[in-house]
Amino acid sequence: MSRHPEVKWAQRSNCIFLTVELPDAREPKVKLEPEGKFCFNAIAGPSNDVFEIELELFDKVDVEASKINIGLRNIFCVIQKQTKGWWKKLLKADGKSPLYLKVDWNKWVDEDEEAESKFDDFDFSGMDDFSV
Repeated sequence: MSRHPEVKWAQRSNCIFLTVELPDAREPKVKLEPEGKFCFNAIAGPSNDVFEIELELFDKVDVEASKINIGLRNIFCVIQKQTKGWWKKLLKADGKSPLYLKVDWNKWVDEDEEAESKFDDFDFSGMDDFSV
């Protein structure tokens, strides 16, 4: 049986920041589909546990413009929205979010504070495309 890693998220009008917290993940596989489906799986831990998630995002995304960085402690994704605008929630489904899904308060800005956000100056050139 697979387990779920902790996932943190934040947004801007043009993108979603998604961080999968899984130190020492081995064989990570990440898939992003234009309809807004995000899939992740990897092996981690001393007993080689399988960790996986499948998220149906609120709206469609631009896979070609989205970026990913697989690090030693986490997998950081910048998912570009197909249509610019603030989403009222991350997931398409109604009801409560899964327990492993949390707001990333370090990256979060309110809609009216977006113009003042320093994170928009972040250099994404060191990140890979999802198609790699």
